[in-house]
Amino acid sequence: MPIPTRANYGNHLLAAMPDHDLALIGPALVPVDLPEGYVMERPHQAIRHIYFPDTGLASVVPSTHTGLRIEVGVFGRDGMSGTMVLLGDYQSPHETLMQIEGRGHRISVDDLRRAASEHPGLRDHLLRYVRYFAIQVAHTSLANGRVKLAARLARWLLMCHDRLNADEIHLTHEFLSNLLGVRRAGVTVATHVLEEKKLIRARRGLIRILDRDGLVQASQGTYGVPEAEYRRLLGQLSGPSVPEATQTH
Repeated sequence: MPIPTRANYGNHLLAAMPDHDLALIGPALVPVDLPEGYVMERPHQAIRHIYFPDTGLASVVPSTHTGLRIEVGVFGRDGMSGTMVLLGDYQSPHETLMQIEGRGHRISVDDLRRAASEHPGLRDHLLRYVRYFAIQVAHTSLANGRVKLAARLARWLLMCHDRLNADEIHLTHEFLSNLLGVRRAGVTVATHVLEEKKLIRARRGLIRILDRDGLVQASQGTYGVPEAEYRRLLGQLSGPSVPEATQTH
């Protein structure tokens, strides 16, 4: 069997691993399709696999028994599922699912735990991502509680742009309303606000980003700090949609 190399992976966490760590877990990584709606983790159920997307977008979504739901975290080629496993647990109270279809690799929890116990450097590498993800979730909370919907939408579009390498993002207003925890009519108003500023162009099921720098300004400071922390902890994501330096204030 050929030894896996970073060229085999579009996922930054895998591609940025030292050669000996990637060689250790590479044979246990299985290519998988990740269709829209694919559930990686179900609330309060044992996590059996950890996923490293190469493409697409996944969300972490907490919920209540009354049916309230909102997205608190997002990842794609920058990250992985299963952060609770790296913290020593075997389940999560949240659902993790694909919001935009893609592809990637998965590894069994047992195989990853075994490799991480044998090579602490591998565990440290992945825990740096866990630290970043906690920062992202904190800033999602800040955005949800302190800025208007148009700024929240601007931030979310920037986060999609970072992970999808595309200026055109296939999203419906119903989809966005579920993610942002608001009525569909609110998403329509927020979209119009960003369109009037010529930052995006929206049509049915599709949003095109026209002015990334303008979206950063429209996010009212809620975008940038987690992204800078990602670069500090894990390095610069490759790809044309991610700037070499995003200014934060």
